[in-house]
Amino acid sequence: MTISDLLPKSDSGEYFCLTNLNLYAKLDSSELATQAKQGRQLKIISSQPVNDRLEVCLCEDNYKCWLSVKDLKYLQSAPKPYSFKVITQEKIHNLIPQVIEFTHQAMNTPNYYLWGGTVAPNYDCSGLIQSAFASVGVWLPRDSYQQEAFTHRISRQELIAGDLIFFGTNRVTHVALSLGDNYYIHSSGTEIGNNGIAINQLRDDTDQVSRNYYQQFWSCGRVTQSFMNI
Repeated sequence: MTISDLLPKSDSGEYFCLTNLNLYAKLDSSELATQAKQGRQLKIISSQPVNDRLEVCLCEDNYKCWLSVKDLKYLQSAPKPYSFKVITQEKIHNLIPQVIEFTHQAMNTPNYYLWGGTVAPNYDCSGLIQSAFASVGVWLPRDSYQQEAFTHRISRQELIAGDLIFFGTNRVTHVALSLGDNYYIHSSGTEIGNNGIAINQLRDDTDQVSRNYYQQFWSCGRVTQSFMNI
């Protein structure tokens, strides 16, 4: 069986997602890597299925992962390849209030931390950040360490609302959105976090979750562009 037997013909070689889709980290596991929201565009990398999975690449952030063959019925041919859009730093700055509003609305909807989650209501840390910026047309890479590398490095003293705060020990493993005045919003897990979206502070003299992450503070970054696969 080949891919052409399973998919409608696509002159562009790309497809739209007709519904929200789960995408997996490994060929032989059920661990989520990410989720593709309805309307996202992807291309198939595999020449044929392996263990009922196909390797795909999400066009907006160039993220590679695995799609279940049973979900191919939820793909529709895209008439043309995905086109990256240039967005100025000034425009991104003006869109920050909407980005922050997205995270507040997400927090006010019942949710829990979901590893690989990028679709409401349940997110992981970088999934929330990516989705918040994507809601205004600004694409960031998928994972927290990729987002840290993508953003423009700034000092903690330069932090303003809309900047990203990164945490980790040996490497970046967590990301949050600055709200200004040392407050930030993030989706965190159960081990040292809130098991969902909440607001904490970049301080070591307040609540336990804030203290936990303060000890892992890594760096700060500013979003100055939208992702482009050049």
